[in-house]
Amino acid sequence: MLDKIDRQILECLQENAEVSVADIADQVALSASACSRRIMRLKEEGYFTKVIALLDRKKANLPTTIFLIVRTGCHSADWLGQFHTAVSSIPEIVEVHRVTGNFDYILKIVLPNIEYYDVIYKQLLQQMELYDMSAYISMETVKLSSGLPITHM
Repeated sequence: MLDKIDRQILECLQENAEVSVADIADQVALSASACSRRIMRLKEEGYFTKVIALLDRKKANLPTTIFLIVRTGCHSADWLGQFHTAVSSIPEIVEVHRVTGNFDYILKIVLPNIEYYDVIYKQLLQQMELYDMSAYISMETVKLSSGLPITHM
């Protein structure tokens, strides 16, 4: 079970995984060695899935976001496997969610420009048949967070 200090450590690391153990220890009122032991325990217990660098999308020339709503008429295991393979093979598709409601999937696609969406559209259709697709261009990112709320731990 996590205590208040564990949650504070996780919050610090979600904000900046490069922060020094000494700085985290200062923030949570622990010695550096005690803080280091807690971080290692949290890693061993699986609280970290991985540590990554988040790239600046504009510097990576991927400022455009499209949300693609997909509806399918087929839900067989073969179709699902083909769909998973198709979306995994296109690096511009950065998230795929199977959802409830009137649609089956929502895909988040990052692109250099809106015209490049046609390339992705054609790549998807070359790999499989989809019943209906509707694309929505993100005009503004109102909130973007890579961290998770720790209040439910």
